[in-house]
Amino acid sequence: MRSTVIDTAELPVSERPAAWAEAMAMAQVPQRVAPRDTGTFTARVEMMPLGAGQVSVLSAYASVSAQRTPRHVRQSDPEMYRVHVVTSGEVGIEQYRRRFVLKPGEMGFGDSSEPINIHADDTPGRHLVYQFPKKLLRLPHEHFTRLCGLPVPWRGGVDRLFSHFLGGLADEYAQCTAQDVARLEATALDLLSAVLAHHLDHDTPPGAPAVSGASGRQALFLRMSAFVTEHLADPALGPEALAAAHHLSLRYLHRVFQHHGTTPRAFIRQQRLDRCRRDLSDSALQHLSIHTIAARWGYPQPDSFSRAFRTATGMSPSEYRAAKACSTGPGRAEEEDQDEAPGHAPVRTVR
Repeated sequence: MRSTVIDTAELPVSERPAAWAEAMAMAQVPQRVAPRDTGTFTARVEMMPLGAGQVSVLSAYASVSAQRTPRHVRQSDPEMYRVHVVTSGEVGIEQYRRRFVLKPGEMGFGDSSEPINIHADDTPGRHLVYQFPKKLLRLPHEHFTRLCGLPVPWRGGVDRLFSHFLGGLADEYAQCTAQDVARLEATALDLLSAVLAHHLDHDTPPGAPAVSGASGRQALFLRMSAFVTEHLADPALGPEALAAAHHLSLRYLHRVFQHHGTTPRAFIRQQRLDRCRRDLSDSALQHLSIHTIAARWGYPQPDSFSRAFRTATGMSPSEYRAAKACSTGPGRAEEEDQDEAPGHAPVRTVR
């Protein structure tokens, strides 16, 4: 898939504020840009469509204030929610009469239907922004806005899983097909729903019903999915180990996975085989033996791996590797990574 890049560093200093305001309009959130120091203002954004929403990476973002006024809201409201994930630098946000500063390792939430002020200091930062239509979120509006104005750390648990997903998506977007992106939109929304449910339930008074409803089970599934990913190399990973690590009975463990159309054992097997297929397809890993690749993903016995792989793909691991080598061999021309028109150097389309 292609992304659009706008980099103010490629423009004369005097033209940067207008270019950045135009970039934000392209991102469906028109706003007024006010550099604190025109000479030091820089900003770069890469915008990646994700179904009806969009993931953006803002980098070299410094020395600027952006204001979305009530007039902007009246003129154009795309009815979007936004999630800001800060990986470096700091950004101040004011909305719903709440002021807060997001630091590295924190995320915050915003609403396109309300005025907002955003302030970036003089230290260049990097932020991930996920925005999507409000109608796609399976939580009442008042529940989402309860978290607006509250910095949420993403150093662990489902928060970290969601943030790492956004970062990984941004890194690998160029390799995704349109079909991949359509599926990943659902994943992003599920992960975010789990994040919101986790924090809303945490703030629910003792004895009161959980805000999230079924989202609690979804959050548990996502936590277990992350655990599986981290422990795939362990041949002992199975339903018993997964249940013990999360203090669950085997019966309830199977119920959670059944809700997602699978079983714990089948899910683990699928994750392992997916990673084996990926590595066998990677020309940079041709020097690794098939046994080495299988063992790194939890298949220490070559015979059992070969049987499982053939059952899943209809080919032996060596046949699969050879077929992938033929289909992705040398000679495929490198595609151009930018479409530039004269006089508009900062706008690029990246595949």
